[in-house]
Amino acid sequence: MTKGKFDAIVIGAGMSGNAAAYSMASRGLKVLQLERGEHSGSKNVQGAILYANMLEAIIPNFRDDAPLERHLVEQRFWLMDDSSHTGVHYRSDDFNELKPNRYTIIRAQFDKWFSSKVRDAGGTILCETTATRLARNLRGKVVGVHTDREGGVILADVVVLAEGVNGLLGTRAGLRDIPRPENVALAVKEMHFMPEEVIAERFGLNGSEGCVIEAGGTISRGMAGLGFLYTNKESISVGIGCLVSGLAGGMENPYRLLDAFKRHPSIRPLLAGSEIKEYAAHLIPEGGFKAIPQLFGDGWVVVGDAAQLNNAVHREGSNLAMTSGLMAGEAICQIKSRGGLMTKRNLSLYKGMLDKSFVMKDLIKHKDLPSLLHTDSHNFFMTYPTLISQAAQNFVRVDGEPKINREKATAASFIKARSRWGLISDAVRSAVSWR
Repeated sequence: MTKGKFDAIVIGAGMSGNAAAYSMASRGLKVLQLERGEHSGSKNVQGAILYANMLEAIIPNFRDDAPLERHLVEQRFWLMDDSSHTGVHYRSDDFNELKPNRYTIIRAQFDKWFSSKVRDAGGTILCETTATRLARNLRGKVVGVHTDREGGVILADVVVLAEGVNGLLGTRAGLRDIPRPENVALAVKEMHFMPEEVIAERFGLNGSEGCVIEAGGTISRGMAGLGFLYTNKESISVGIGCLVSGLAGGMENPYRLLDAFKRHPSIRPLLAGSEIKEYAAHLIPEGGFKAIPQLFGDGWVVVGDAAQLNNAVHREGSNLAMTSGLMAGEAICQIKSRGGLMTKRNLSLYKGMLDKSFVMKDLIKHKDLPSLLHTDSHNFFMTYPTLISQAAQNFVRVDGEPKINREKATAASFIKARSRWGLISDAVRSAVSWR
């Protein structure tokens, strides 16, 4: 067991944990990082999107050796029914810039690389180790952790909880509640491998260019959820995620949802001939601003998914995780530099930094949208996608029917499905939630 007292202990070696550990270790603090897996990323096989400017604020030269897959030049948004999709694409050569804005990554590889940077900066990483409970002094201040290894408590001035959305350390200690089913999504993902040139041809890509498809609609069977497809160098990450409350209430099997998504006429050709080598399931925080727990206390702070810092509206998670980890590390370093103690009052500096950043500003802006989509999911994920598909087909089909008749039929179908008042109400509620 590691001996001596640390300036900080970081629980978890994902995006937020690595960002926190690196920011402190690189500034000379004595940091211990605990990871349950054999190494950072060993329990994480899925592909993901990396937002470059957040990582650049932590490791400016990360592009020199980070395991990056493709830089994204195209984003597709699809609204799907059972046999079609209505889409909006955005593609720009501006993204073929010297320092690209977004990349696809394989988390297992990337997390391992990020963890190596923590070690290079002087951090101590202890893998295959689970923190079982927080250690407190007689005044209740957190002073370290107990682990599943022999040797007793490991002491530190502050503990950074970066244990993920379903981490038990914080909930066992009463620092935050177990996330409610309506505030957590279960995403199931597969990695489909195929030659690099096949991926380039199917998606119209050149060199290291990449494309992302995000899809909503009847694929989630009326539940709040999204399907997605990311292009990597020699693989495609494909998956679907739905709220746990919806899966439980509808007795839906996420694996069957994924299989149906892969068989959809718009998705099947993109995956044809691929070899499935990896599969994963992952919990994602979806509650937004209103689900954020207390973020700091005497001797502890919480970051990343454990803090419910995920922008479900814009499908952003890694950037919020890294930013919160960085700010927690910077706040702790500032307190240390002026000789302060890791009290609740002093650690409120971390919350103040988050409040001034895009993290909280974006989450506050969309604070009402998650509840709107969750409580009226059938209409937004089943009724409207079907109606929009029918409207699009009425617009493009040519069979001798007068256009005025088709336009009237389209309007009538919307009114029949939602009523005039329902349509107005949905529009107003959506506009208010996006304000």
